[in-house]
Amino acid sequence: MSNIVSISTIGQDSHRFGEPSGETVIRLGGIDIPFDKPIEANSDGDVVFHAITNAISGFTGVNILGGEADKICLEQGIKDSSVYLEKALEYLTAGKIIHCSITIECLRPKLMPHIPVMKESVGRILGLPSSSVGITATTGEGLTGFGRGEGIQVFCILTFTKEI
Repeated sequence: MSNIVSISTIGQDSHRFGEPSGETVIRLGGIDIPFDKPIEANSDGDVVFHAITNAISGFTGVNILGGEADKICLEQGIKDSSVYLEKALEYLTAGKIIHCSITIECLRPKLMPHIPVMKESVGRILGLPSSSVGITATTGEGLTGFGRGEGIQVFCILTFTKEI
């Protein structure tokens, strides 16, 4: 007889913003959002997909960012963070994601208008309905560098089911 259990993991990622350079968009959750500063990163800097990737790594025990993603990015020149997230999902053989909760901390850009499309994008890549993806945004009352506009930080909690 088998039992199904729920397990939750957390993932985090953050990046600094660069100096204004004529950039017109940043990528968050697989979508382009208008912004005047670039995200400093080797990849496209999608901190939402990076945090989700790290949360999956917390479940599988296989670290993608800093490992396989570096090879994909630096050696193969692939900057698209969805590729790293897809790589993490390849190792997800013993469980199933049933919910994704994301909190984004930054002063700018203002994210509220983009959250519904981000939820759809995240749900699509994770195989979830957008109703199973929660995304909130905060400035953290300016208590951190992220809330003061120096960069962006994301926390992600994934809930999995697993048969034991």
